[in-house]
Amino acid sequence: MRIIDAEAASRLMEPLAALVVKAGEAILGVNRAAMRIDGKQDGSPVTEADLAADRIIADGLAQLAGDVPTLSEERTELAAPPFEGSFFLIDPLDGTKEFVAGRDEFTVNLALVTSGVPLLGIVAAPALGLLWRGIVGRGAERVRFDGATIGAAEPIHTRKLPAPGEPWIAAVSRSHGDPRSEAFIDNRPNAVRRTVGSAVKFGRIAEGSADIYPRFGPTCEWDVGAGAAVVTAAGGRVTDGQGGELRFGERQASGFIIPEFIAWGDPEAARF
Repeated sequence: MRIIDAEAASRLMEPLAALVVKAGEAILGVNRAAMRIDGKQDGSPVTEADLAADRIIADGLAQLAGDVPTLSEERTELAAPPFEGSFFLIDPLDGTKEFVAGRDEFTVNLALVTSGVPLLGIVAAPALGLLWRGIVGRGAERVRFDGATIGAAEPIHTRKLPAPGEPWIAAVSRSHGDPRSEAFIDNRPNAVRRTVGSAVKFGRIAEGSADIYPRFGPTCEWDVGAGAAVVTAAGGRVTDGQGGELRFGERQASGFIIPEFIAWGDPEAARF
């Protein structure tokens, strides 16, 4: 069992970011009009782009930290929870429906989870040329990239609770709306909905261009882990629907399902 702390995570950040960008290049290299699309048991699509990105990340992690376990959406049959110590949590292509539909808001998500809590997170949107990354306790950054060329990092921070009379900006899904999330947003003063695909929503919270992202419907750990680390590193908080802590890598019977969560830009807003 290996435990990676914030200091060790900081040494891994640059090579991990380069690996995620490389996976994004592979996704962009797939011809969406001619690619193969299969269906999983849960009805969600998987494409050759998902699998190509997953292969690149798996090979890269084996070289960078081969002694650290990995949980990937595309290789759940290899997972042996509960994970002790640290493990990598990966969604090689988050927002596959967005990708298949020809839209640009899809991401590559990579998190490093230590003792059940995301410590490091990278969310890259290849078609947008944007990457959000962070280490909890050490801050978060937004980086622009073009192909394999990664630009300078720009520090980012979540924004404070909107002042009275100012609107809340709520990041909402294009594909996964639900009545409870809608009711939650309606209870925020002057809420304005901003439709955003995939884990880009976490990036918008982290950089301070949105205030909340509620999801009162089931999702999976690999959809949330990287974004949760980035938002937390940027000064925000990600909780369950009652304000409690989210835990990762410990579920077995539930199949890594997160029943609900809320991403908050301002932790002071997360009062229940």
